[in-house]
Amino acid sequence: MTKVKIVYASITGNDEDMAYVLTEKFEDLGCEVEMSEVSQTDAADFEDTDICVIASYTYDQGIVPDEALDFFDDMHDLDLSGKIYGTCGSGDRFYEDFCRAVDEFAKAFEEVGATKGSDSVRVELSPEQADIDHLDHFAEEIYKKAQEMDL
Repeated sequence: MTKVKIVYASITGNDEDMAYVLTEKFEDLGCEVEMSEVSQTDAADFEDTDICVIASYTYDQGIVPDEALDFFDDMHDLDLSGKIYGTCGSGDRFYEDFCRAVDEFAKAFEEVGATKGSDSVRVELSPEQADIDHLDHFAEEIYKKAQEMDL
């Protein structure tokens, strides 16, 4: 059974909602899913799973949220070769750095050898039905990539 680890950072609840949508979809696909909040999670947990997903908002001037900084730094010490990753997050287009943390996490995954399973998903504020559909497709693409890699 394909194992999925979803880690989220959420200040408004939007990214937690996205994590729940993804958890439900991956479970529907037959995966074993574990979801946790970033400050309660060790980055090394990604080494014990097949699919790694981050849902994060972007903080002040386009940076990774404070509560995710240790996790983000610890990611750089991992070897995630053979793992599939996906990144998503919510933001507000009012800000110039809309969803930049999504890209920062994607870059970190690439640097430690993980394989991109799908293009990142960026949600304006809270996920509406079209966003939920997009997140479902995101999960399906990641799952398909994992199947191609026999994970």
